[in-house]
Amino acid sequence: MITTKYFNSKQILNLAGMHLIWLTAWSTLVAAVYQFTAWEWMTIPLVPLTLVGTSVSIFVGFKSNQAYDRLWEARKIWGAIVNSSRSFSVMVYNFGNSKHNTGDIVIRKKQLVYRHIAWLYTLKDQLLASTEWEHLSIERNFIGINVRRHRQIKAAFSDAVRTPLFQKKYLTDEEFENQDKYKNFATHLIAKQAKDLVDLRNESVFTDFEHMQLQNCQNDFYDFQGQAERIKKFPLPRQFANSGFIFIVIFIIMLPLGLVSEFSKLGDYGVWTCIPFCVVVGWIYVVMELVGDYSENPFSGLMFDIPMLSICRTIEIDLLQIIDEHNDLPDPVASKHGVLI
Repeated sequence: MITTKYFNSKQILNLAGMHLIWLTAWSTLVAAVYQFTAWEWMTIPLVPLTLVGTSVSIFVGFKSNQAYDRLWEARKIWGAIVNSSRSFSVMVYNFGNSKHNTGDIVIRKKQLVYRHIAWLYTLKDQLLASTEWEHLSIERNFIGINVRRHRQIKAAFSDAVRTPLFQKKYLTDEEFENQDKYKNFATHLIAKQAKDLVDLRNESVFTDFEHMQLQNCQNDFYDFQGQAERIKKFPLPRQFANSGFIFIVIFIIMLPLGLVSEFSKLGDYGVWTCIPFCVVVGWIYVVMELVGDYSENPFSGLMFDIPMLSICRTIEIDLLQIIDEHNDLPDPVASKHGVLI
């Protein structure tokens, strides 16, 4: 997640600066050919250019809206995880007959909270597994620029690659060592939580009503995980995602062909003034496409993601304090270079 109030020049160039090269090259080529050959047949009227530009902007706007919906839904899912995690931990720690709150029961209650923290980090890592349609899987694009961005993020946020350490801290040795047996370890952790809750109910630590409330929380976590996995594993339909880029390329190819003759009316050097205008207009369309393209995958491991590591750390701190562990609390994740993950 980008945290600066406004995009600075470095962030803008990092997002779309590479596209200025081919936009300038194409506009210069068209202007040079028109200037030195006087091939008037290569120009096109402004009316069809305007119609194409309007149609493209409507389509790109539609795609951007759908991408934002996916991004905002992902953020709402993690916001719900925050609230339910706090509720679950408060209920676990405070429910139960006081006569059963012996040392062993308190330890088992804390283990439920610990396991939930491990579930958070496990879910985060599972959602960050790259899919074939995400940018990290397309290394050939601009000489792997997104791969380099991902490496820079991991270098700036060392905790991004320390999930095994958090799992080892909050899981039992047996649970940690057996995680490779499960295709979806996060799902298994919730199932293990449910089993422990049943055991505590059978031992009369929790009443039926209390057990029902706690199990409802586990069902909610299953729902939240499934909702996040739906966004992760089902991309914005490719017929929409890819068509917008194709239409923009067609429009940008047509753009200097439609404007060069108009700018030539300004005088001997009017043709050359067409170049910066074509670059600016084309670049605006490219940026519109890129904003939607990156926003449609909110769990891709780049700076445009939902800040799952920061959210996990916030929940971890809250839950540890709920169970009266105030020493050696981890520090919140702070943004670095205008980015929070």
